[in-house]
Amino acid sequence: MAKHKNIYSVHPMVPMVQQWIAELQDKTGRSLNEWLKHIMKEGPTEKSERRDWLKRVHKLSTRSAMWLAERSLGKGDAEDTPETYLKQAEIYVVEMLAGKKAALKPIYAELLQLGLSVGRDVKACPCKTIVPLFSNHVFAQIKPATLKGIDFGFALKDTKATGRLIDTGGFAKKDRITHRVPITAIADIDDEVRHWLTVAYDMDT
Repeated sequence: MAKHKNIYSVHPMVPMVQQWIAELQDKTGRSLNEWLKHIMKEGPTEKSERRDWLKRVHKLSTRSAMWLAERSLGKGDAEDTPETYLKQAEIYVVEMLAGKKAALKPIYAELLQLGLSVGRDVKACPCKTIVPLFSNHVFAQIKPATLKGIDFGFALKDTKATGRLIDTGGFAKKDRITHRVPITAIADIDDEVRHWLTVAYDMDT
């Protein structure tokens, strides 16, 4: 089994955000702080309105407009550096499995261990509602979907769903995750689940 120094790894989006911040002045004429001051002074109040205003009036890309709108409302900046992201990642997982979903913790821990064991390059990079597993791309994800269970999702392209494997419709929508298996007990993590995890991993390597 692969060994990981840390349970979680830095999300690939973090260096993208760092590069975006570094290039913002040259590409748009304003630094991040200058944009935030401008948005607070001239922009609308709601996030979606700010995003649309930045795209329409300032001709910013959808991603830049979204990130600036989030940061202008005090959101998103906890992921601007590897150190702050890793701290936030732990919080994401704690919050995902809090309250009535606390009973899912043993299932989550088992799925996380299984996911990390499938290859030495695998990284678990938590987000607010899911924990994606990366190789070259996202090939699987752990999602505490209900109070009773976790959806173990897989990137299986147009694979035909058989057995307990459920087609999410993701392939038609061009989503990475195309299939899932509901897990409501540790006993559900069987050879069938391990098979689909390995297939998804192999498809991405």
